[in-house]
Amino acid sequence: MDPTDDASWSHLKTNWVIAPGTIYLNHGSFGLAPNAVREARQHWQDAMDHQPMDFFVRRLEPAWRAARDRLSAFVGAAASDLIFVENATVGMNIVADSFPLVAGDEVLLADHEYGAVKRIWQRACEKAGASLRVVELPLPFRSAAETGDAVFAAVTDRTRAIVVSHITSPTAVILPVAEICRRARSRGIAVVIDGPHAVAQVPLAIRSLGCDYYTASCHKWLSAPFGSGFLYVAPHHQARIRPPVLSWGRLPPASAAAWSDEFVWSGTRNPAAYLAIPAAIDFLEQIGLDAFRARTHWLAQYARRKICGLTQLEPIVPDDPAWYGSMAHVPLSTTTTNETCAVANPLQHTIWQRYGIEVPIVDFRGRRYIRVSCHLYNDTSQIDRLVVALKELLGEGA
Repeated sequence: MDPTDDASWSHLKTNWVIAPGTIYLNHGSFGLAPNAVREARQHWQDAMDHQPMDFFVRRLEPAWRAARDRLSAFVGAAASDLIFVENATVGMNIVADSFPLVAGDEVLLADHEYGAVKRIWQRACEKAGASLRVVELPLPFRSAAETGDAVFAAVTDRTRAIVVSHITSPTAVILPVAEICRRARSRGIAVVIDGPHAVAQVPLAIRSLGCDYYTASCHKWLSAPFGSGFLYVAPHHQARIRPPVLSWGRLPPASAAAWSDEFVWSGTRNPAAYLAIPAAIDFLEQIGLDAFRARTHWLAQYARRKICGLTQLEPIVPDDPAWYGSMAHVPLSTTTTNETCAVANPLQHTIWQRYGIEVPIVDFRGRRYIRVSCHLYNDTSQIDRLVVALKELLGEGA
């Protein structure tokens, strides 16, 4: 299908149930699961509710492993190197709590990292007497080499880990993580990748990246249910990974024989979101991943060009799919209101209240940006309505 033709994609909108009166351009924060995925989750929910003994004792572990096999193939990793976690934040906490930091060590983050990730590693560093250092990446982005140079200019002989997003949350930039991993390996530095925006939005082959850890949420671009994510750990780090909640690991009489076994059974909980991940993969693969990426990138490109035409301000990345995928990140002004929390931003609140459009306004380095997320239920008319709203509100001095 032609990625620029709204009509040829319109039939897919029936796969989602979206609240009436809502234009949803924020899939990057909270993705909407299509009907087939919601039905798969409900299937497992019903199995658990109708006969919990059968579900937990006989069906859970085989289903858990089958779902992990499906996901691991999709993200390009060995199943034995992967576990399910509720979201990327849980996975990042597991890594930070298990990472062997000692006094005097350093952990390096870019200034584009998600705020919760910075807090996680700040706590880990404080506990160990290590230091957290934040490097500013050069803007605008020009080349993978320049970005890598900026990261490694901040590396010292005390740097033990580099924590980096595959696709950044506040700025929607596809970072050159393969280049960063390659250079880090040569210096014996671990790389921890925060990847919730990358799953499905870009082709993913974790094993080929050569990273040490990769954590992600599946409720974003893959459109799996909320509460579904994963953590990848390279084999040489697995012996030190510990579950935050210790339980049986595997139900007796089985016992935990591998690192991942400790995460199969961590007490009575609802694993339906994990088990519905294969349905989310099936849904996108039936449409075609290349077609999905082409369509959503074109919508993001359309939004970027329309908003840039309104503001006459240049984005921080080139107009190139190597740098951005399904999210358009565009400056709205050269100044900011310093409303760093998106949900408290008055412009974001007004766009929702007055126009029914959900889209985040982001403060970054003293400038105000908009981040437009595009999925298969969106079309150009919705973006046009956003541009009209911005024109009116910016004209009012919002």
